[in-house]
Amino acid sequence: MIRPQEIGYADELLADGTVHRSYEDGLEEWRSRTPGRPHLVRWHDNRGAAGTDELLGNRVIKRTLADGTVSYARDIGYGRTVWPRGDRVTVNRSSFGGRMGVLLAGLGVASLAITAAHLPPLSMTAEEEEALRRQQEQSQASSSGGDGGGGGGGDSGGDEDWEAGWDGNDDAWTDDDFG
Repeated sequence: MIRPQEIGYADELLADGTVHRSYEDGLEEWRSRTPGRPHLVRWHDNRGAAGTDELLGNRVIKRTLADGTVSYARDIGYGRTVWPRGDRVTVNRSSFGGRMGVLLAGLGVASLAITAAHLPPLSMTAEEEEALRRQQEQSQASSSGGDGGGGGGGDSGGDEDWEAGWDGNDDAWTDDDFG
């Protein structure tokens, strides 16, 4: 079992439709969805960094910094995202799933432990990334096929959590996005 540093964050929806994310360690990010690419979030922070977060399939997030540096993270449910090498996990304290995860972890629920199976890949080839993108597109197509097309919110632990950042109309933010 891995004991990463846990860093909580809260999201605030701004009037222009972007999100201000405040981390407990003082980092702040301003995040916005990319029009026409719902699985891509552009961000910049108060420490001078900028880049994009892209949801690939299998709950893998590709983070590309402005200088081209790439790293990967993995959403492991309950508002938690494990970052490279498992040294850090971010916890969404503003989502229901994140609050539930904190509560369950406080009760000592063993299933919330981070194991090697939760770790994101250290690197991927372009072909592996593309295969995960196709997997994500197929997953999205099948999950929106019979439910009226809305992204539900909540944090049930499935890939549909990623669509919780939108209200289903691709023009409004709810309570969660990548990482």
